[in-house]
Amino acid sequence: MTMDLKGKVVLITGASSGFGEDAAKLFAQEGASVVLAARRIERMQAEVARIQAQGGEAMATPVDVTNRADIENMVKSVLENYGRIDILFNNAGFGRLDWLENLTPERDIETQIAVNLTGLIEVTRAVLPFMIAQRSGHIINMSSLAGWIGIPMYSIYAATKFGVRGFTDSLRREVVAYGIHVSGIYPGPAATEFGLHTGQKEPGLFQKPSWVTMSSAYVAQQVVKVAKRPRRRLILPWWVRPAVWVDDRLPWLVDWMMTRFFPRNDHP
Repeated sequence: MTMDLKGKVVLITGASSGFGEDAAKLFAQEGASVVLAARRIERMQAEVARIQAQGGEAMATPVDVTNRADIENMVKSVLENYGRIDILFNNAGFGRLDWLENLTPERDIETQIAVNLTGLIEVTRAVLPFMIAQRSGHIINMSSLAGWIGIPMYSIYAATKFGVRGFTDSLRREVVAYGIHVSGIYPGPAATEFGLHTGQKEPGLFQKPSWVTMSSAYVAQQVVKVAKRPRRRLILPWWVRPAVWVDDRLPWLVDWMMTRFFPRNDHP
């Protein structure tokens, strides 16, 4: 059964760029009322203006998902303006990629966990009571292919994304009785701002080569499709799904491949 998104209220975190920004455009085109939430308020306000100029309904609200007061104010703002939240797209996140011993505890480890995992959980916890009261809703969590396959130099990022996958599966089983859907999105390489903030001097696995890279708009389209036809999980693109199977069934082979794809050049 396909869900009509017209009139639905959609809250999107990490909405100032990438998947979140593109999803906001597409949800608005479907007739949904879209709330863009992120730290960069000016960028979101510009996108809100574009959506409204095309006849859509949207608003922007600032939020730092590591700040519980910010999260509470965001949810309060949405409810004051629209009275409900039908879809939550947890999209805020970033990656800092390097060998573990090179990562700094505060910026590269603690903040990454706080944004990618703890922040997602806190936002969900703040929204969930209202969905339970409605006896309906859909929570869509943006994870990563790194939530299925552990990749060298992605140790903390992978830890957060594996955590998102576990949280998503567990929460889905908790709230199904209330008519609430919970979905996980697991994209592989995609063209977003992700690569600009990893701290890597050279492109990482998710930034090369270009012919395997999905567009941000394509991933956003798949998110909207999942909102219209809820499913447990979606791994993107289709051709990486065999890699997940191989990692599960033949981990020794993936270990061998990874040590050659990511050589430790500093190893004596």
